[in-house]
Amino acid sequence: MINKEIKILIGKIVGDLYQNIKIPNFVLEWPKQKDFGDYACNVAMVLAKELKKSPMEVANEITEKIKAEKVNEEMFKNIVVANPGFINFEISEKYLTENLEHILKRKCKFGSSEIGKRKIVVIDYSAPNIAKPMHVGHLRSTIIGQALYNIYSFLGYKVIGDNHIGDWGTQFGKLIYAYKNWGDKKKISKSPIEEMTKLYIKFHKESESNKDLEEFARQETKRLQDKDSENIKLWKFLVKESLKDYNKIYKTLNVKFDLVLGESAYDNMLAGIVNGAMDKKIASKSEGAVVINLDKYNLTPFLIQKTDGAFLYMTTDIATAKYREEKLKANKILYVVANEQALHFQKLFASLELLGMGEKIKKEHVKFGMVLGENGKKFSTRKGDTIYLVDLIHRATEFAQKAVEDKNPKLSRSEKKKIAKTVGLGAIKYNDLSQNRLTDITFDWDKMLSFEGNSAPYLQYTYARINSLVNKFKNLHKLDRINPFDKNDFDLLKEKEEINLMRHLIKFPEAVEIAANENCPHLIALYIYDLASLYNTFYNSLSVVKAEKSVAKVRIEMSKSVAIVLKNGLNLLGIDVLDKM
Repeated sequence: MINKEIKILIGKIVGDLYQNIKIPNFVLEWPKQKDFGDYACNVAMVLAKELKKSPMEVANEITEKIKAEKVNEEMFKNIVVANPGFINFEISEKYLTENLEHILKRKCKFGSSEIGKRKIVVIDYSAPNIAKPMHVGHLRSTIIGQALYNIYSFLGYKVIGDNHIGDWGTQFGKLIYAYKNWGDKKKISKSPIEEMTKLYIKFHKESESNKDLEEFARQETKRLQDKDSENIKLWKFLVKESLKDYNKIYKTLNVKFDLVLGESAYDNMLAGIVNGAMDKKIASKSEGAVVINLDKYNLTPFLIQKTDGAFLYMTTDIATAKYREEKLKANKILYVVANEQALHFQKLFASLELLGMGEKIKKEHVKFGMVLGENGKKFSTRKGDTIYLVDLIHRATEFAQKAVEDKNPKLSRSEKKKIAKTVGLGAIKYNDLSQNRLTDITFDWDKMLSFEGNSAPYLQYTYARINSLVNKFKNLHKLDRINPFDKNDFDLLKEKEEINLMRHLIKFPEAVEIAANENCPHLIALYIYDLASLYNTFYNSLSVVKAEKSVAKVRIEMSKSVAIVLKNGLNLLGIDVLDKM
């Protein structure tokens, strides 16, 4: 990548100029204003104090030395020093046009790398509670997690996606009691989540007038935890049927997991976790319960066993981390879980450190904000104002279907259906992934399903437009295909709009790495939206197909490069493209 080449060059120059000084850590970043070039470097400001010189003086010394290097003529069009000591680099047209050829050769692999080779990343995402419908609140963890899975895989990591489902706990006592008294196996097999939800609601309604039901549910939970054969059989049935419904949604959203290991998978490890923590004097008894003292971290204790001997999901999370370290050999673990659980993960990571577990493993809580209702308040399942994912997907597809009918009524029914599904799902995903994951998102139908501005349909349409241009060019010149490896005179690309596009295209591999480093898919969304905007400015300003043939040919090739990068970027976000819309 060009940015790494520049960093190596700067390091070499600094080493040559100031041989008695250790090369410092410096930043090479994209300037906020394009007038400042393609890259800005702060190395002179970092060095100035140690050299006892002004940053501007150091910047000029480094710049002059770089300009004297042979590589300067090929790599840079211009190098400028700017206050208070930045060195700004503008990439040469030669490098920009060579990158076009690189994109055309690499195609779907452009932007990928092997920086993650021999490294294992476990990503914990989605994680719904069994027997409860997936609603809009589950959407963020599911699609952010899948996007990160795609990004890390693209960078050469071995990625293990783990759906850590909530398949254990007190809710099963209630559900098992309800099933034994009011359940119907055939109905549950036909509509698993719907029927289980009805049973759950019926239990709570009946318990309002019969206080004994809560005790009965506790007894059923105890039987389950004691491995009672009848309750274990029922529990397995309820989990299996719930996953059938979840898997339908995952398939529609094109979300996949390598593992589906719920809380129950670690049940046999929990006693050992508590006993081990007690033996190491990390945990102690407190009013009959077992806690890990976290005073060292200015945190309240981490409860790992209740007074009645029951374990908690906190205990399960320690066991899960142990499994991922020892069995999966993870180098990094990402927990894609809502911001509301921030304190829990602070305590978990502190407890793991005290226990000596995962010291060499990087663990990160990839937190995200809530999805709020149009009134700006949190959705409440109990109040019945939440939106289920099944309904969200259906409504998005319906909306897209109407748009397709209006814009292109001549398409066949099957084409309309395919386009509607692709556009609808893309709109849902992009609405989330185009925004910083740390912010709360207000649920707004119009914004989510908008076909204008910064939206998936806008990007998908740009891709389809390029595909249409390529076909028009082939038809105009009676070509069966265009060979991108014929001699292309990319020197013909001299217009401002063309240069701006090429300057942006060269940065895609960096955008992918930055998104992984910060675990922020929205940075890729921002990159490809800017790319589409630059392309549409180019398209509206200059003739493509009808230009003189040699010029048209290279503009088509550049357009194809844009399409490749758009597709690669959207695919990383889990969004498909369409050849026509």
